[in-house]
Amino acid sequence: TSPFLWLRTRFYYLLIRLYFDQEFSIEEFTRGAKQAFSVVSKLLSQRKLDLLEELVSAEVLQVLKEKISLLPDSHRDALAADIDAIMYTTEGDVRIYYDDDGRKFVSILMCFWYLNGANLPDEVPGEAKVFQIVFGDENKKEKKHLLTANYEFQREFTEGAKPDWTITRIEHPKLLE
Repeated sequence: TSPFLWLRTRFYYLLIRLYFDQEFSIEEFTRGAKQAFSVVSKLLSQRKLDLLEELVSAEVLQVLKEKISLLPDSHRDALAADIDAIMYTTEGDVRIYYDDDGRKFVSILMCFWYLNGANLPDEVPGEAKVFQIVFGDENKKEKKHLLTANYEFQREFTEGAKPDWTITRIEHPKLLE
């Protein structure tokens, strides 16, 4: 990322600690976001959308219900990310905002790069095949695709609000469109 964006996000993390949550740690948040991403992506892949109600906003869940039913099996399989298969994670954007009723919110966009062995067609744009791992016989090669996903996490910091992060945006480019 650019030095400006890096400084901007660090400034927002300082604001979050000063005004919203003195215990906030981006390292701890990132660990939790990776776990949430892994769980949610697997549930999406398995079409277990009813189990996402506590993790994903109602608006996102409604859109997912429409999109998941139309996906081919190969694309649906490619949504699943094992936590050990997450190669890289970074913050995309951090926002602090207030709504018209004076409620306080923080949202953090997380970008994930993960390996997946789904049987995707070779011409899937927006992803890179980076590995062909050979186990045993040279004639049996296992393909791994490096895929990306963006998940936005939001938390309300208004007094009396539940201290839970909710996923308010899910993007799996070229897979979930």
